[in-house]
Amino acid sequence: MKLKKKIASVDRFEWRCQRRNCKRKKSIQHKSIFTRSRVALFNWMKFVYRFSQGLRLRQLDFMMDNIAGSSRTLSRMAKQLREVCVTAMERLRQREGQRMGGRRHSVVIDESHFRHKRKYGRGRMAGGWKRRKWVFGMLGVQSTRRRSGKPVLRLVEKRGRRELVPLIAHHVKRGSCVISDEWRAYRNALPQLGYRHFTVNHSVAYVNAETGAHTQHIERAWRSYKEIVWRLRGNRTEQLLIDHLYVIEWHTWLGGKHQHGPLGRLLHDMRLKYR
Repeated sequence: MKLKKKIASVDRFEWRCQRRNCKRKKSIQHKSIFTRSRVALFNWMKFVYRFSQGLRLRQLDFMMDNIAGSSRTLSRMAKQLREVCVTAMERLRQREGQRMGGRRHSVVIDESHFRHKRKYGRGRMAGGWKRRKWVFGMLGVQSTRRRSGKPVLRLVEKRGRRELVPLIAHHVKRGSCVISDEWRAYRNALPQLGYRHFTVNHSVAYVNAETGAHTQHIERAWRSYKEIVWRLRGNRTEQLLIDHLYVIEWHTWLGGKHQHGPLGRLLHDMRLKYR
């Protein structure tokens, strides 16, 4: 087949068979992430760009720009791109394991709830799950520049020692500096595993006066992560929250490290998933 112009088509092009007496035609979206989509390829690329850059636009803004005609279509498009990010992060976990820490890096750990926020404390809780689970976060910080690094976010049933300590041992290198509050789940277990553990008592101060340890990096990160999830209503179901946590990790582990930026990385991952 060869690529031929077709003005009546949404994408202005189509694949046509060049054999004599053959009338077979295929859309240029055939066998790709855009298969069976009625959205034009040019509008798809607008959406892919905005998704990769993490622009905080509402669905109403996309519809006003004529990218899609309904919120249902936009939700499907976003779901497809989230699946691309999830597949890329799972491939990274199998290949490298998402290890963090080291001599010049410290790791800040904390737990947080991503509950549904009710306006003025009124109204019913939307969704089918109780949201009693915790999101356990580990954030790498460069000790020399004091800059936040790559996060690891996991949804856990409880924030006890059995759930949290194995995650720390799996993702944080031995001998690393780990900073946390004085939560009893890992207060005594981390030094036994070979970590240099520093704590801060938030009931007294936000910064430990003796060691200078604090958890401000991950506290600031929680705020930005929750803004993203709540704005996109990513906590309606348990699986949807997990997918959004994958996307947050994708932006720092893969998107920000690519030579062509997040857009280049997203196009690369789309090619790998839809070969």
